[in-house]
Amino acid sequence: METERSSRRGWEPENVFPDFSSFKVKHILPNYGFGYRWEFKKRVNVRLDLGFGKGQTGFIFNINEVFLIVIKKWFGNQENLFYLFLFVLIVPNVVLCFTEPLPLVAKIANVLLPLGCYYLIMTLSRNCGKMLWILFLFVFFGAFQIVLLYLFGQSIIAVDMFLNLATTNSSEAMELLDNLLPALITIVILYIPALILGMISIVRKRTLSVRFIRRERRRAWVVLGAGLVSLGAAFLLDKKYEMTSDLYPVNVCYNVVLAVERNARTLDYEETSKDFTFNAAATHPAEDREIYVLVVGETSRALNWSLYGYDRETNPKLSEVSGLTAFTNVLTQSNTTHKSVPMLMSAVSAENFDSIYHQKGIITAFKEAGFKTAFFSNQRYNNSFIDFFGKEADHCDFIKEDSLTAGQNLSDDYLLALVQEELAKGNRKQFIVLHTYGSHFNYRERYPAEAAFFQPDSPADAEFKYRDNLINAYDNSIRYTDDFLSRLIGLLQQQDAGSAMLYTSDHGEDIFDDHRHLFLHASPVPSYYQLHVPFIVWTSDTYREKYPEHMDALQKNRHKSVASNRVVFHSVLDLAGVTTTYVNDSLSVASPSYTEFPRFTERPQRAAFVR
Repeated sequence: METERSSRRGWEPENVFPDFSSFKVKHILPNYGFGYRWEFKKRVNVRLDLGFGKGQTGFIFNINEVFLIVIKKWFGNQENLFYLFLFVLIVPNVVLCFTEPLPLVAKIANVLLPLGCYYLIMTLSRNCGKMLWILFLFVFFGAFQIVLLYLFGQSIIAVDMFLNLATTNSSEAMELLDNLLPALITIVILYIPALILGMISIVRKRTLSVRFIRRERRRAWVVLGAGLVSLGAAFLLDKKYEMTSDLYPVNVCYNVVLAVERNARTLDYEETSKDFTFNAAATHPAEDREIYVLVVGETSRALNWSLYGYDRETNPKLSEVSGLTAFTNVLTQSNTTHKSVPMLMSAVSAENFDSIYHQKGIITAFKEAGFKTAFFSNQRYNNSFIDFFGKEADHCDFIKEDSLTAGQNLSDDYLLALVQEELAKGNRKQFIVLHTYGSHFNYRERYPAEAAFFQPDSPADAEFKYRDNLINAYDNSIRYTDDFLSRLIGLLQQQDAGSAMLYTSDHGEDIFDDHRHLFLHASPVPSYYQLHVPFIVWTSDTYREKYPEHMDALQKNRHKSVASNRVVFHSVLDLAGVTTTYVNDSLSVASPSYTEFPRFTERPQRAAFVR
C-alpha cells in the first residue's frame, strides 16, 4: 500500500503498511465529497472540501505545501530576519507613542533615536541572530513593558516595578499570572519566535552579505541623525522632557540601576542601622496596663467602605462600635506594599525615604519604652523592610511560613488567635502589629464561602465585562475586614486595660472604575482609587476616660487631609505616651497640634504633590 510524499525531486512513493498482509478491511474509511481548488497566487494552491463518511460531515481547508515552503524560505532569508528583529525591538517604542502624554516631537524622538541605535548595533555583525541575542536585555524589557501596559494602560517600567519582582512571593505571582494570558500570548507570538530564529541563525552560521551590511549601516546613520535632531527639538520645545524619565529604553535602564542600588542598600540594612536608637521613653503611669495595636490592611480602598458613604453595607459591625473615629480624607504615599508598609511602620515618609536604610521601626521605639512587642503577618517573607521591622519584635510570626500552613491560603482569622494568645500573657505594656492579607486579589479567596454576602461572586477573568462579579467579591472581602476588626476590638474590650487600635491600608485598588479600565494596584502612575485608603482609630472606655484630650483631637482632625504614611508612626506613639525626638506632634492626628501639609505622593521618576 503506497502513498506519496514530497521531496526535492518531486513526488515519491512511501509505504503506509510494511506489507500487504498487514492491511485489513477495517482500515478502510469510506468517504465521499466534493471540493474546490484555486490558485491563490503563483505556486500557491488553496483547497476547500466538503466530505461525508461514517455518519460524519466536515470541511477540510488546505493550503498547498508550496505555501509552507514559501514561508520557510522567507524566514530563512537573513535580510528578512534583519528587518524582523528591528521591528521586534522597536515595538514598545511605537506602542508608548499611543499611551504616553508626550508632545509629538518627543514621540518622534522616542522612536527614531532608539531605532537608529538598534539599527546601527544590528550592522556590527553579519550574523543578525547573534546581534539579537546580544540585545536580549532589551527584548526582555520589551516583553516586560507589554505586560505592564496590559495591566496599567500606560507608563514605562519604574523602579518599584523591578523591586516588586524581588518582593512578590510565588503565591501572589501565580494568582496574577492567571489574568495575564492575553499579554503572555502577545509575548509568545512576538518575541519567542524571533529568539528561536535568532538562535537558528547562530547555530547554522548564516550570514548577511558585506554589501547588505554596508548599505544598512549607511541607513542606520541617517535614522540615528534624524533621531538626534528630533531629540534636540524635544528638549527645546518641552522644558519638562527628560531622557531618564521619557525616553524608552534609557528610562528603563536608569531605573534598573536605581533598583539594583536600592536593593544593595537594603541588603546592607543590618549593618547600616545597627547603632540606631530612638532613645524612647514612656510617660504614662508604669502601673497602668496598656495595649496598643497597629493593623496594616492590604489593598483596601476607602471608596468601598460604607463608613465613608459607600451605598453598600460593607461595614455593618464597625458602624455600631463606640469610640471609633474614621478619617475621611486620607491618601497613602505609595501604591505598593513593599514601600508603603515600611513607611507605616517607621518614622520614614515619602519625603525622606532614603533615611530608612539607617533607622529602625516603630516596634523598636516601643521596646525601648518598656513594651512587650509582637508582630504577626499573614504574608510571606519578601526580604524587605517589612521583614526587618517585624523581626524587631519580641514575638514575630509570619504564619504562612509555618511548616504546617506553608502553601495554604490562610484567613486573617489566624492572626486573631495569635493576638488572643499574646493578650493572655497579661503583660503590663503591650504593642502588637498585625499585617493582614485583607482584600488582595484574588478577592474571592479572602473570605469563606459562607461570608459571600454580595453575589454572584464567582471567580471570573479580570476583564471589564466581569466587573460586577469582581466588585461583589471585593465588597465581600471588605465586609470580612469589618468583621475581623470588630472581633479584634472585642478582644481588646475584654481586657482590663487602656487600649487603642489604629487601622489603615497600605494602598487601594483599581477595579475597572472609569474609562481607563485600570485593574489592580502598583501602577507607575497611581490613580485616586489606589491612593484613597481607610484610616480608623478606636479607643477603649478606659483610655477615653484617662486621655480625653486625645479623643477630642481625633474628632477635631478626622476631616482634615492626611498622608497615612507620614502620620501613623507619630499618631500611635502619641496615643501610647511614648516620647522620642523622632515624634512630631504636628504629624499626630491624636494631637491638637496636628497640621495639614501638602500630601506628597511618589511617582516613578518625579515627585508629585497632591492636595
